[in-house]
Amino acid sequence: MMRQALAAALCLPLIPCACSPADETTGPAATSAEPGAVHANSPATPESPIAGAEPADHLIEPDERHFAHLWQVTRGGENAEGYWSFAGDRLSFQRRAGEIECDRIFVTDPRGGPFVQVSSGRGVCTCSYFMPGDREVIFASTQAVMERCPPPPDRSQGYTWTLYPEYELWVRHIASGEERRITDSPGYDAEATVSPRGERIVFTSLRSGDPELWTCALDGSDLVQVTDEEGYDGGAFFSHDGRWLVFRSTMFAPDGQRGDRAGYRELLARHQIRPMALELFLVRPDGSERRQLTRLGHANFAPFFFPDDARVIFSSNHHDPTTRERAGNFDLFAIGVDGEGLERVTTYDGFDSFPMFSPDGRHLAFASNRGGTAEGETNLFVAEWRP
Repeated sequence: MMRQALAAALCLPLIPCACSPADETTGPAATSAEPGAVHANSPATPESPIAGAEPADHLIEPDERHFAHLWQVTRGGENAEGYWSFAGDRLSFQRRAGEIECDRIFVTDPRGGPFVQVSSGRGVCTCSYFMPGDREVIFASTQAVMERCPPPPDRSQGYTWTLYPEYELWVRHIASGEERRITDSPGYDAEATVSPRGERIVFTSLRSGDPELWTCALDGSDLVQVTDEEGYDGGAFFSHDGRWLVFRSTMFAPDGQRGDRAGYRELLARHQIRPMALELFLVRPDGSERRQLTRLGHANFAPFFFPDDARVIFSSNHHDPTTRERAGNFDLFAIGVDGEGLERVTTYDGFDSFPMFSPDGRHLAFASNRGGTAEGETNLFVAEWRP
């Protein structure tokens, strides 16, 4: 969702990879895509933290001073939401390309081999994340009730996201393929991430009738509702100390205008939301001290805390004057947790989003259209971060 995609439009329903379709006849635990970029680094380029990634310093824009080096992890198709393992040597991500008609979940191979398909190949998937220990991945899937991809969304009301009520959270063991379902509730359960402390999951759910943030234990028990205000709340990440959540939330237009509360309720009744007016918020995991972080207008999403938890990096199109007609140009920005000190991080004229710092804080993974050879191509990149 803007963990799903604003890529050709916003977040993930749109984004890509560099491999050919997996051979599903080998079984879900063993399926993989063809190897990602497996070219040797040049002598001047340090080794990539993701094995097999190609050096891509030539794709760093002149004003992107925080990128000391750049590597391209995937090539071709739509890849998005590349999130680090706890050990910092792998990425989980969602991909659609070639014969793959809707998003599936993959992980990189720490030895630089083929990408490993984690999801079963049934239904559609979104929003994957490593579980503590890096042996399992959590993701949302419609696989329990859908064999094939769902029908395309109804865009008669403009660009919207579909909150498929069939989405539930699944945990799958990478090596064995053993899986377990940890949610079973009518409505939408998706967008799960795990605390860096390894003890709680945060996700977005419609179980209360409105898309709110919830947390739970690693096995899905001990459910706690975090937010309770009308409007979509989603795409949440824990701070490194586990004391805060950062997330995106609907900003309503005045009554009678496109994007007002009445229009939101009408769309939600059809399992849809309009993601073009989102701001970032902070809240304690118990739901207290909710406060607005950005006041930029348009679409702000995919927030993640800096290693010291003093700032947040995120994606936004607020700076692009064309956003009234289209999704526009998304770049990465940084802002202090006090809402001050806004800084532009990327300047590529296209889509940059889903930033996440590695556990050691030395590298930044993100998705981008840069370097693509086809319209809408979105790939995963890793940058060596220069403070």
